[in-house]
Amino acid sequence: MHFKLIACEVLTREVCYIVARAPYPVDLEFTPKDAHQDSKRLRRMIQDKIRQTEGAEREYDAILLGYGLCGNATVGLAANRTKLVIPRAHDCCTLFLGSKERFKMYFLKNPSLAFSSTGYCERGDSFLHETGSRGVPGFDKRYEEYVKKYGEENAKYLWETLHQPHLKASDPVIFIDIPETSGLGYGAKCQQKAVAEGREYLELKGDLSLLARLIHGSWDPEDFLIVEPGEKITGVYDWDEIIRVRSRS
Repeated sequence: MHFKLIACEVLTREVCYIVARAPYPVDLEFTPKDAHQDSKRLRRMIQDKIRQTEGAEREYDAILLGYGLCGNATVGLAANRTKLVIPRAHDCCTLFLGSKERFKMYFLKNPSLAFSSTGYCERGDSFLHETGSRGVPGFDKRYEEYVKKYGEENAKYLWETLHQPHLKASDPVIFIDIPETSGLGYGAKCQQKAVAEGREYLELKGDLSLLARLIHGSWDPEDFLIVEPGEKITGVYDWDEIIRVRSRS
């Protein structure tokens, strides 16, 4: 077995830690953190990397995607010859927490609440991840259109996610502390910034088990979507399935 992993650079330390212990060789490629500011740009970048991977001499058993929906950046992604594997996640917060269930537990009332991690602190200018609506297809739809297309419960979640205001001064600073990287001290640095801004600092314990299962090839369909050649990723926008496949035609 030989995998290719394409992931956001905020996961670099965690990914490298897991890959060093993986049972199979895994080749890595990362996209820049700031690409998340424009979902269309990020989608093009990931699709180009998929295309380049399939155009190389080496054949991979699977292309692993270290992303979630990420503002719809992964919607529409497809491969011609190699299966894609992606976690059922709304964004990388789920990857840091270890499961979509823990994401739901902490972010059910506000799925767009900003958070931070080691990767967010050490890369780029901002130390927080903020979920915005920029570049999200369908942002201009009326609520009734979401209900008609996705059902009442899913429409409520999608509408609230897309229409969250940007970071407010009253919002807490949430830091996801991964045990494997906590010794780097970024939690303390994040706390200092929160205190300097007069904001509450909250810390959640991270868990690399979801990322580890992605990279190690343990793809329970409850937690991962396998996209066969000829299929593409589409969004469901609920709390459980999150994404599914559809034919390109």
